[in-house]
Amino acid sequence: MNLTNQFLIAMPGMVDENFAGAVVYLCEHTDKGALGLVINKPIDIKLKSLFEKVDLTLERADLQDEPVFFGGPVQTERGFVLHEKVPGDGGSYSSSIEIAGGGLEMTTSKDVLEALSQGLGPKKVLITLGYSGWSAGQLEDELGRNGWLTVDAAPEIIFDTPVEQRYERALALLGIDPRMLSGEAGHA
Repeated sequence: MNLTNQFLIAMPGMVDENFAGAVVYLCEHTDKGALGLVINKPIDIKLKSLFEKVDLTLERADLQDEPVFFGGPVQTERGFVLHEKVPGDGGSYSSSIEIAGGGLEMTTSKDVLEALSQGLGPKKVLITLGYSGWSAGQLEDELGRNGWLTVDAAPEIIFDTPVEQRYERALALLGIDPRMLSGEAGHA
């Protein structure tokens, strides 16, 4: 099972506060574990302020008032940039992983922020503090206990959908109305 480039959608019974109501974009899923970013939990920091904290000026007006997101409970002091792969960029950022099948990359190095501050780099970005991580077999166990639904990711939900609609839109990819979900698991 490889869930790279999929959304994890938290079921209503999710007891972990970090993930209640969350949509997680899975950047990597291997037999060693999984890494993802929550895409629908903004925190009280705007990108302009984040850039100032790292001694950069964000000149792009379209990004200045965008929120920083809670990416997950691991390394919450570290930034993660989910962005479209820039044509002709050739993976020019020093610490990026290309997400198989997604046309997206996740970058952790400051050079992507420097490019953005100069009006360069990717046009569509989502910046988080922290990430969501699972050790080998942990995510599969949570899926088996009906903690998550999975569906192929849609970049327009990440970058073009208002934050408050991302959970419902991710469920809609499965044809599910959120009012029809139950936190109880059943077995036949």
